[in-house]
Amino acid sequence: MRDSSFSALFGALSNELRMSTVANNLANANTTAYKKDKIAFHDTFQRFAHDYLGDAKPYLRDKDLWPRANVMARPRLSEQQIDFTQGSLQQTGNQLDMAINGDGFFKVQIGDEQFYTRAGNFVVDSEGTLMTSEGNPVIGDGGPVTLPPTSKIEVNANGEISVAGDIVARMDVVTVSDLTELEKVGKNCYRLREGAQAEELPAEDCTVEQGYLEKGNVEVVTEMVSMIETQRSFEAYTKVIKGDSELDTKLLTQVGRAT
Repeated sequence: MRDSSFSALFGALSNELRMSTVANNLANANTTAYKKDKIAFHDTFQRFAHDYLGDAKPYLRDKDLWPRANVMARPRLSEQQIDFTQGSLQQTGNQLDMAINGDGFFKVQIGDEQFYTRAGNFVVDSEGTLMTSEGNPVIGDGGPVTLPPTSKIEVNANGEISVAGDIVARMDVVTVSDLTELEKVGKNCYRLREGAQAEELPAEDCTVEQGYLEKGNVEVVTEMVSMIETQRSFEAYTKVIKGDSELDTKLLTQVGRAT
């Protein structure tokens, strides 16, 4: 296969993944506190064996002993990362809607594990447990947050929940030392990657805003432009592959029969 075919193939596959990422971002444009994914490209250099050989010996012959070094650059996808840029805050007036202004996360319980989320569209079940919209308990002081039934609550900037002026619970609002070590696990939640060096820390530079929800940080127009660009790039790569295939066919069927 030609080098151009290899480059076009990798380019097409890279744009296929890029299209999936853009489509997922657009699908979650209206998801509360959704954080978009972003990918980047970098060049990798493919070196040939003779690139590592020494210089030609001019006293042995007047021409170079080996061809000039050829270094081929091919695009590759860098690591996909989550863009934790904060979305705008939208006022709802609902006492159970909460948004974090700054770098921080609520903690939620899913099964036997605890995860992080910024989606504060909470509800209260029949037993008074504060839960996410997916039905996962919100963690406070190491355990699920429980509120008195049918009560009016007030939440301060530190995540402390009060009823009639008395503090009844405090939500765990935390952050991690390196946000790039977080990975998505579904249901708008995150966790530290296995083997991550980052650690959980108390969130000190953020506030909890009651009656607000954080909107997703997806810019629809930007993502649509990226989708069009990606589609055109994919089509261009497929044309290169098709052109190389047609040229190879001609070489086999026409040049091979020449006398």
